Amino acid sequence: MNKKMFNVGKIVNTHGIRGELKVLRISDFEERFAAGETLFIVSEGSEPMEVVVKSRRLNKGFELILFEGYDNINDVEKFKGSELKITEDQLTELETNEYYYHEIIGCDVFTNNKEKLGTVTEILSPGANDVWVVKQPIGKDILIPYIAEVVTEIDIAGKKVVIKPMEGLLD
Repeated sequence: MNKKMFNVGKIVNTHGIRGELKVLRISDFEERFAAGETLFIVSEGSEPMEVVVKSRRLNKGFELILFEGYDNINDVEKFKGSELKITEDQLTELETNEYYYHEIIGCDVFTNNKEKLGTVTEILSPGANDVWVVKQPIGKDILIPYIAEVVTEIDIAGKKVVIKPMEGLLD
């Protein structure tokens, strides 16, 4: 398959004996895992495999997903460590000032004084708002809360983000 694909989850383990998989969701759109939705299992060194979600439920912060045709632990054991992806044509339209994770990851981050801090390498979703992990050339990672008071400008085309650091944010 030569289509551009985007990561929406990672299969971290099996759950029970009936074929459920424990998935770490990497998407704000939980409807991607609704019954009837198509996903692709991508394992290292193999072609993406199309699967259809049979059922989904939450358990301790993880998605527990069962795929159609896979109702035994022996059928799904091989998927541990694989990623769940969607194709570009499965992306949905976003509202103004909303962004996909893949659009933000890789952006360079600057302060409002034009000082380059580093590059967004990861997005965490711990609660009320997302937190962007910014890798600095030297030193520890910076955690930037995605809130209007801090993130003042996002230029997706230019892969650039401007922030106004709160007191103590860069310490």
